[in-house]
Amino acid sequence: MPIVAQHVHAQGLLQKRVQAARRLLSPCTLCPRQCRVDRLAGEKGFCATASQACIASYGPHFGEESPLVGKNGSGTIFVAGCNLGCCFCQNKDISRDTDTAQAVDARDFAAIMLELQARGCANINVVTPSHVAPQLLEALLVAVEAGLDIPLVYNCGGYESLATLELLAGCVDIYMPDMKFWSAVTAQRYANASDYPERMREAVICMHQQVGELMLDEQGRARSGLLVRHLLMPDMLAETKEILRFIAEQISPSTYVNIMAQYRPCGDSAGCAELQRSIGAQEYREALNFAKQIGLSRLDEPDMDRLFRLLFK
Repeated sequence: MPIVAQHVHAQGLLQKRVQAARRLLSPCTLCPRQCRVDRLAGEKGFCATASQACIASYGPHFGEESPLVGKNGSGTIFVAGCNLGCCFCQNKDISRDTDTAQAVDARDFAAIMLELQARGCANINVVTPSHVAPQLLEALLVAVEAGLDIPLVYNCGGYESLATLELLAGCVDIYMPDMKFWSAVTAQRYANASDYPERMREAVICMHQQVGELMLDEQGRARSGLLVRHLLMPDMLAETKEILRFIAEQISPSTYVNIMAQYRPCGDSAGCAELQRSIGAQEYREALNFAKQIGLSRLDEPDMDRLFRLLFK
């Protein structure tokens, strides 16, 4: 099944989307930060990225959700920089440092996608793409013309602008947001983004309207749709439940949801005493049980015995 961007390109719309997206870079209003710097002139805002995307690393990844991995892995591209900047980020060396990453133009970016496809990857999984959506669209234009035909995964933190998502409509096959915080107070404390909950909720609704529920092929590989992640945080089970309830009631009880229990104190979290512990087995079980109680029917459940041995020793 080809990526949906081929259809947009065939209609002559992809080039127009690229041009419209690039206009959002000068001044930059691409995401809710609204930094308004001139990225096309080399200026950098919160995401520390100017006119070119910066790639930290790429390759087949076998640690993603099973529908994304397939036989040869998910073709993961780690973009340097981030528009959210959570204090507990597990990839701080990537999200806060664009200077040591490889700046790429559209052809370089497209070449990476095509290489991953040639290596048999099940999809192109772009991690933290929110601040480089125009560069992603431009690379996609080149890649589609060169034969890219596997799904494109938009693997983001959920802090999105509706205007940017409108430009991505018909170009992204699979949206994979991490719905992080429910309250403005929490979002401000951990990511300096008090508007995150509101922006996240409206963004996920928009994503679902664009791509629908997660669809799998005969081999169980994801082809299109919405896949939601939620990272459990210490002493934030109440927020977890509100997020899960929102998914069940405002999105769909058939939404594919991965409740993740791998939180560890990382990044700059040392200043938050409440974040200096991992997640316990009971917290994880309670979150899963609650999700089932409210009707969420597609949960990414690993082998529980193995998970508890790995995470909850």
